[in-house]
Amino acid sequence: MIAVIDTGICNLRSVTKALEAVGASIQVVHTPGELAGSGASGLVLPGVGALRDCVASLRTTKLDSAVRDWIQADRPFLGVCLGMQALFEHSEEGNVSGLGVFRGRVVRFQRPPEYKIPHMGWNTIQFRQPNSPLAANLAPDGEAFYFVHSFHCVPAEPALVLAECDYGGAFCAAIARGRCFATQFHPEKSQARGLQIYRNFARVAGA
Repeated sequence: MIAVIDTGICNLRSVTKALEAVGASIQVVHTPGELAGSGASGLVLPGVGALRDCVASLRTTKLDSAVRDWIQADRPFLGVCLGMQALFEHSEEGNVSGLGVFRGRVVRFQRPPEYKIPHMGWNTIQFRQPNSPLAANLAPDGEAFYFVHSFHCVPAEPALVLAECDYGGAFCAAIARGRCFATQFHPEKSQARGLQIYRNFARVAGA
């Protein structure tokens, strides 16, 4: 069983459909009580849009503390897009404080004019932790995933970086520590390789 947080501004349907496609049982949760009662072994935080709205929703529902406690206990967690950015201390987007699970910040892309912002479309990532369970059955170099974002995460600890992507310069495309994972790209929009990401996470959650 994998719980998926509904913040009200996330791409909930596409994420749940992708998880169901790899054989996971899903429960959508809106409150800490629903999460505690779900019996879930894995937790997913998806997100699209503005980080301020995502974090505000988590704080209003008290799921911000639930997410921090879940990750601190090293229970399987996957953040997607804003679900990754929300884990850091601060974002330039709206000058908002994140959940502070990891040290670091979220900054706007500063790129030459030929690089359009937002960074949108398919781009290749390279895994920096190739032995991570989230990278299983994926090539360490040369896997393409779908991105849509104007801001990117800058972890304070380089060892947190699971994967990097080059868009006029390298940026952090995914993070991992213990059984906590998060991706800036959208696996649910990334066809077979994206489904492999969800399949790998479901295996971690079911282990």
